[in-house]
Amino acid sequence: MSQNPYQPINGEIVDIIDESQTIKTFVIVPEEKFKFEAGQFVELTLPGEGEAPFTPSSSPADTEKIEITIMKAGRVTGLLHQCKKGQKVGIRGPYGNGYPIDDFVGKYIYIVAGGVGLAPMRSVFLTLLDRINDFKSVVCRLGARTPDNFIFKNTLFWSWQKIDGVEIKLTVDKADADWDGNVGVVTTICDKKDVDVKNAVAVICGPPIGMKYATLKLLGFGFDAENIYLSMEKNMSCGIGKCGHCMIGKYYVCKDGPVFTYEQIKQYPDIWD
Repeated sequence: MSQNPYQPINGEIVDIIDESQTIKTFVIVPEEKFKFEAGQFVELTLPGEGEAPFTPSSSPADTEKIEITIMKAGRVTGLLHQCKKGQKVGIRGPYGNGYPIDDFVGKYIYIVAGGVGLAPMRSVFLTLLDRINDFKSVVCRLGARTPDNFIFKNTLFWSWQKIDGVEIKLTVDKADADWDGNVGVVTTICDKKDVDVKNAVAVICGPPIGMKYATLKLLGFGFDAENIYLSMEKNMSCGIGKCGHCMIGKYYVCKDGPVFTYEQIKQYPDIWD
């Protein structure tokens, strides 16, 4: 991280992967090695246009490049989607707290994610894979609006599902003619028997409404609130706890999060807004 928190380090987009009609993964090579923890976020700068916060989707073990998966949703993201290979960008960060992976050792990891929430979960998943023998198993329940909306298709549909110690189920809100899997929101493929709840932690990421109902479902399974981890990405404009746009109760999401346990924030109203 730069000593000046407002000064990004320079980087270059070296590859762009079309994940869906509205989502692209940008492979960026910074001018110096870049380290982060799964769950932390960065501010990505498009010179002369602005910046926006994103959680990397790549493995923290790779310090030579960083991958950021971005949905086209606003002005800056729209301009990023127009970029070509060779585009210069800036990276501020990393900011916030990541997932306490060391605390997960010896437990079942239950990942529930939907939509573009699969992007930060890829970083978590790759981190877990690097030490897969440290955990009982990694169980993933992943959803998308349609089969075409799934990101990371090449690995998600094939190679990831063949890894020992990993168990993945997929669902879509709306199927097409080629889809022979489950149809329904992601909670419809979550079952209390998926893991030993007493020796498990849950990691949830996705649209706020999806995280809400996934959390309620897992609480109903018997998960303790302190064992449910949420990626509570808000309007993390400055990244350093100055603007206050991202606050949840007493917490600055950019400094105290974006990873929180449900226990930490459950008392605050409107956390899913």
